[in-house]
Amino acid sequence: MDYREFFSQFRHLSEKPGIGGRIKVFPEDFVVIEDPLPQIFEGRKHAIFLLKKRNWDTMAAVKEIAKRAGISHRDIGFAGTKDRHAVTYQYISVPADAKGKVEAVQIRDIELKFVSYGRFIKLGHLLGNRFKVIVRDVGEDAFEKTKEIVRELRGKGGFPNYFGYQRFGERRVVNHLIGKLLLQGKFDEAARLFLGYADGSMEGDEARKNFWETGDVERALEEFPSFLRYERMLLYTYKKTGNWKRAFLSLPLPIMRIFIHAYQSYLFNLYLSRRIEEGLLLSEPLVGDIVVQVKGGIPYRDRTYRVTETNINFVREKVLKGEAMVSGPLFGFAMRRAKGLPGELESEILEEEGITLGTFKKLPKPMAEPGGRRELLIRPIGMTYGYIPEIGMCFRFFLPKGVYATTVLREIMKDH
Repeated sequence: MDYREFFSQFRHLSEKPGIGGRIKVFPEDFVVIEDPLPQIFEGRKHAIFLLKKRNWDTMAAVKEIAKRAGISHRDIGFAGTKDRHAVTYQYISVPADAKGKVEAVQIRDIELKFVSYGRFIKLGHLLGNRFKVIVRDVGEDAFEKTKEIVRELRGKGGFPNYFGYQRFGERRVVNHLIGKLLLQGKFDEAARLFLGYADGSMEGDEARKNFWETGDVERALEEFPSFLRYERMLLYTYKKTGNWKRAFLSLPLPIMRIFIHAYQSYLFNLYLSRRIEEGLLLSEPLVGDIVVQVKGGIPYRDRTYRVTETNINFVREKVLKGEAMVSGPLFGFAMRRAKGLPGELESEILEEEGITLGTFKKLPKPMAEPGGRRELLIRPIGMTYGYIPEIGMCFRFFLPKGVYATTVLREIMKDH
């Protein structure tokens, strides 16, 4: 199952026909520029670099930079992972005494520019991202179709805020399934899926298939190509310990969390799609909803309040003014739950999946997930678009952190 088939289960909010087309035909068709928190430039303990990369995923780029500079990849901080099949700009921090070593690093399709001194950059230390995206192979009526879709969605309060396919995998759409198995404590089954699932279209798939059929760790270590570094790390640790749980815990924390976050993301997408299907408005709060405060178009997900019979008119006014947005669940052990109809929908999904919020606390400590809330709609800031003959549609917009440009484009393209 590829990501298009996977996403076909989630409902579109717009009822208008899409423009079709293709994104990321060339890396330069998808440009991402990070807007960091100003606080990262405070202090002198770390050197802040602007990292420009092309056809690199963030974690792989960071590990390669660390290797060439002779430092630990754990000493390099970054605010978020960026698309691989793209040209992206983001900030990284390195220890101040490693500045010269990092400046001397030369890697194909990676550029590093020293910006200033500051602090260690942690995940989430950004406001959002600016995007410039080309959609190729569209018809000459693409501009008018886009205009109709955007007009319709503005009337409905925005674009549905689905997590994009990057959370789940473009061809190996299994991250969320691995996450569920880890939550259930089925580390051996999670390892088999992570190591062995293959669709036959990627290098290393033959080795994966062999492991799926045999479970032979020694053979897998011989056959798995070196670029599958996390798979090999898992295999090496299992060979030493004979324990798949310990093997997963040997992976870098951001990689471990990918699986749990992917499952959370799947459940959120499911909730959002069900809400559209059942005709529950995304832009109008219902009694029992949890709303997120918004300032300057940026949602502050740690500032929430519940809608009641008493305050519903006040909250509706806030939503109309763009000062609040209706949220959906990022299931976790400390998540604030909705009540009323929204709460019933949350409970139905948990029951169908056979989990509780407490399940997220039973994970090994580094992987335990408190959860939270996420707004149901996206309102791209400064969105402009135009048709370029013989090329396609060009889009520019800003999105807050954690929001996916591919989700905005999915609603316009209707390709899955």
